[in-house]
Amino acid sequence: MFKANILQRGVTISTVFAEGKEIVTAWDNAFASQISDETKEAIYYDQYKWHIFSYGKQDCLQAEMARRAFDSEAKDAIYVMNQSHSVFLYEHAADLVAADFDSGEDMYIFDRHLTWTYVVTHEEMCGPYFYSLK
Repeated sequence: MFKANILQRGVTISTVFAEGKEIVTAWDNAFASQISDETKEAIYYDQYKWHIFSYGKQDCLQAEMARRAFDSEAKDAIYVMNQSHSVFLYEHAADLVAADFDSGEDMYIFDRHLTWTYVVTHEEMCGPYFYSLK
């Protein structure tokens, strides 16, 4: 349902096949590389990457502050990665806002240059989270 709303606003969505695994690795390197493998194992990072935020291992904005930060970011083209690591490219996405991703699914949304990420979780009491390298 949420994709239909997005598509009606002129956003194009394409699946990223060839570079998908590379993009997942790039997300890990950009946003979680300073966290040790031992810590990642202890917080079940392999199951839920967003645990770096919920366990407080990475400073970030949370809840409404995260939503506002995402809304204010420039986002002509963004990647959207789901929990199973499928990656989609959303183009013409400048008008997307946090509410567009209120689907109850784990999603990792980030710009092509990996300077920020917005993470939505399936847990009502966790997130959303916004982290910026800027």
